[in-house]
Amino acid sequence: MATLNYLKPERISLKNHPELTELWVQNLIADDPGILGLGELVVRDREKTVAGSGRLDLLLQDPESEKRYEVEIQLGRTDESHIIRAIEYWDVERKRYPGYEHTAVIVAEEITGRFFNVISLFINAIPMVAIQIQAVKVENSVSLIFTKVLDLRTGAGKEEDEPAEPTDRAYWEKRGTKQTMEMTEQVLSEFIHSLNPKLALKYNKMYIGLQEGGQPNNFAIFNPQKSVLIARIRLDEDEELQKKLVDSGLDVMPYDGHRFKIRLVKDDLKKHKEVLADLFQKAHQRYFDK
Repeated sequence: MATLNYLKPERISLKNHPELTELWVQNLIADDPGILGLGELVVRDREKTVAGSGRLDLLLQDPESEKRYEVEIQLGRTDESHIIRAIEYWDVERKRYPGYEHTAVIVAEEITGRFFNVISLFINAIPMVAIQIQAVKVENSVSLIFTKVLDLRTGAGKEEDEPAEPTDRAYWEKRGTKQTMEMTEQVLSEFIHSLNPKLALKYNKMYIGLQEGGQPNNFAIFNPQKSVLIARIRLDEDEELQKKLVDSGLDVMPYDGHRFKIRLVKDDLKKHKEVLADLFQKAHQRYFDK
């Protein structure tokens, strides 16, 4: 058995480091938002201009739930201006896009006791997450450790009619895999086209929707992931239907307030063909009955 060598890590200060800047931290998070420990998020915007308030470091979004996270980064200790700025950005964004659930996220090297005293005044009013960064150096490498020290997220988001940012198939094959993209196209050909052969996939940054003649028809939308395809089918909440889906053996996620959400693997499209066909048919009919 090989002997493992111990390398003593050295705690370093990002604020006092000549090269490891706030922009460097922002780039790391933008390249891999999952390092924050808030889920599989994607970057919605960077350095976003917020009217009357300045620039928001990062706007992240969960492609499944469409929850949004207004992220402010500060090297060193949290201070009052940082807290106020984070709350202002969160407040502006939630008022501009009230259909989403918004969470203010503060990322700093040191979350102070003063911070917790201030936040205690708003504890029931502001969904907020505080994440502390610890930078350590081992030989010639630097590693960041992100630790969640406060999590006041509550509630569930709603949908809204904000225009979706377009993208293309290549973007989604990279976000997901070739197999989950092929599954999406199989759902289109085997389930959706039986309801309306004119419907086509519409590639948006946060989801793949449906369109006919350039007009959205999103009674179902899709999020190809690395190992599964998440289908989100718009129907009113129905406990009997939820039970039917669960009893069928499908991997059903919690109802999000507007849509049934199901994690699909390739075998599900054949194994649960009748159940899925009925579900898509109900959603398609509801879309035209509304």
